[in-house]
Amino acid sequence: MVTVTVYSTPDCVQCRMTYLALEQAGIGYAVVDLSRDAAARRHVTQVLGHSTAPVVVVDGDPSVHWSGFRRDRITALAPRPDAG
Repeated sequence: MVTVTVYSTPDCVQCRMTYLALEQAGIGYAVVDLSRDAAARRHVTQVLGHSTAPVVVVDGDPSVHWSGFRRDRITALAPRPDAG
């Protein structure tokens, strides 16, 4: 099962849209508030290279991440029913 971390900020419309799309796709997620976590903010900007929220990291793998609301990326992560 895929899980994601959403680095977000308060009152972020794209963050709320991301949460909703993840929930609709059946994907579990954890939220990290960038306004309260300086270490996370440094990680997002310096390591991942993003400057806008939300930043979504898949399974804690810094090689799979994106910034902004990306329904296409969320849909691609959604669990698929077994073919058999």
